[in-house]
Amino acid sequence: MKDCFFCKCFKTNDYYFENELAFARFDDFPVNKGHIEIIPKRHIKDWWSTTLDEKIAIFALIDEVKTFIDKKYHPDGYNIGMNLGKWAGQSVMHLHVHLIPRYKNDVENPRGGVRGIIPSKQNY
Repeated sequence: MKDCFFCKCFKTNDYYFENELAFARFDDFPVNKGHIEIIPKRHIKDWWSTTLDEKIAIFALIDEVKTFIDKKYHPDGYNIGMNLGKWAGQSVMHLHVHLIPRYKNDVENPRGGVRGIIPSKQNY
């Protein structure tokens, strides 16, 4: 799609890693240093629209990018996430997976991790 932000990133080589079916780029609004987005090359809206080969390519790139982040930034943990649909927070309607490095003391209490998307559910 010509107006899609991620399609434009791929067409203009605005990325750092790629394989046959996916590419990865640093997030423009990073949560932490080293925050990277892994994106299928084909314009698709969500995870359930991917082929098995695309799923495999995305996970392979997650592994490759994690190795890079480990060497460059030395994080203490990771969150991997997808916002799938407007009401889940998806702002670009082209599937992308966030690989977010986590660092000791980057938040006061990390317990609950991704459950923090609904703050009242984070601590259990």
